[in-house]
Amino acid sequence: MSGKNVADQRLLAVFAHPDDESFGPGGTLAHYAGQGAEVHLVCATHGEVGDVSPELLGEHQDIAQLREHELRCAADYLGLAGVHFMGYRDSGMPGTPDNHHPRALAAANPDEVAGKVLAYMQELKPQVVITFDPIGGYRHPDHIAMNKATLQAFEMARQAGKAYQPQKLYYHTFSKRWLRFFLRLLPLFGQDPHHFGRNGDIDLTDLAAVDFPIHTRIRYAEVADRKEQASACHRSQQDGGPSGIVGMLLRRFNGPETFMRAFPPASKDTRESDLFEGVDFSLP
Repeated sequence: MSGKNVADQRLLAVFAHPDDESFGPGGTLAHYAGQGAEVHLVCATHGEVGDVSPELLGEHQDIAQLREHELRCAADYLGLAGVHFMGYRDSGMPGTPDNHHPRALAAANPDEVAGKVLAYMQELKPQVVITFDPIGGYRHPDHIAMNKATLQAFEMARQAGKAYQPQKLYYHTFSKRWLRFFLRLLPLFGQDPHHFGRNGDIDLTDLAAVDFPIHTRIRYAEVADRKEQASACHRSQQDGGPSGIVGMLLRRFNGPETFMRAFPPASKDTRESDLFEGVDFSLP
């Protein structure tokens, strides 16, 4: 690492929907922003798919406008330097008609999506980029599309031969060990692990079978309230959300945010507590 200065740290998070940033690695984003790093978010869609109660929609003309408002509220709490929308449409969950909408992210040309992510990388020049793991956390097609697009854009940026090159790529993920324990408890409280979530369209048993290595843990206790406030901004996505014993268990396992280091390649013994560890700040 050379010439480290917190003000020189630039982090780019690439996700699919408003709320991915807060319900996901919001503590990490707030942690680095609070230290003075320049943290940007690229959001592929406006999260148009889904039902929203009329009282939440309020004066907003549609769900997309509401969810953009919620994201900008969250971004203020997280301390983000910028929010950048790519303009695709939410694809919905696998097997739904929304997958085939002409503007759906899942239906977009992968090279086009990667090219747009690359343009943001070249404009913002982050040393560190984070996105979803290869199964998108819970197999949402938009999450998977953004993992693939970000990886492709990262590799293109590294091979471009220009002065700027991103130095590190991370996938936000979590250990499935606690999830496998969680699965044994859910039926005791009337929850079906094959049909979990607001719409019953998440198969937790399927997710628990796929584990990714964890190389980096980010503790964010000093900004935990900011993550909580940012998450609260996404009111439309919490209506009817987890409560009681399920909510308690989810909060219990909400410890340090964890990441797999995709580049540079990590060994099985790699353990980091800082996404910027090893970054050369003398580079453009």
